Amino acid sequence: MNSAPKRPVPVFPLPGVVLFPHASLPLHIYELRYRTMVRDALSGERMIALATLKPGWEQDYQGSPEFYELGCVARFEEVEWLPNDCYDLRITGTHRVRFTRTVREFPYRACEVEVLPTPPYDESDPFTAMERHALLEVTRRLLPLGAEVWLQPPMPAPDAPLETLVNAIAQAARLPVDARLELLAMDSLFDRSRRLTELLRRRGSGPAAAPPAPPAGPRPN
Repeated sequence: MNSAPKRPVPVFPLPGVVLFPHASLPLHIYELRYRTMVRDALSGERMIALATLKPGWEQDYQGSPEFYELGCVARFEEVEWLPNDCYDLRITGTHRVRFTRTVREFPYRACEVEVLPTPPYDESDPFTAMERHALLEVTRRLLPLGAEVWLQPPMPAPDAPLETLVNAIAQAARLPVDARLELLAMDSLFDRSRRLTELLRRRGSGPAAAPPAPPAGPRPN
């Protein structure tokens, strides 16, 4: 298990983006306040927390727009410092968290967080195998639909731990923000897997129009 943050975590709020533990995300950092955030994080625990901005964020983006209290702490996997002093990053989620108190507002926000644990489960349990089979079956069926259903191709190994499998597919699926936050909020991995399977089945049988979502490439701030 990755160690939980031991101090307030720098928060990177983005519109329409939800990160899951064990899932990876590319980021392109160009705003001065968030370049400062990256440098501070690199000299500390090498962690940031990804938060999802609430509707209406455009009215106060240069200030402190509100974000949902549920988010995900992530560690830096790759850091590229670009010639224009911007950064390309690849981060991987480590812990679901609830933001509890803002301890810093300028130049970027930092928050104390409450780590939300996932109850333990047994990979050899028949119920685990059933959930894995159901999720992989619907994922394989929907793969040919490409961008209609997926932000990016889901890449987890079929024999990956169920938590990694569920979260990687949830990260890759083109789902509305409220559905993604609903999945992230579920403590039970089995509940999350069943709900994700249900949502994917609906995407496969519903209209072709997909909900708006950010592109699959590096996320700008």
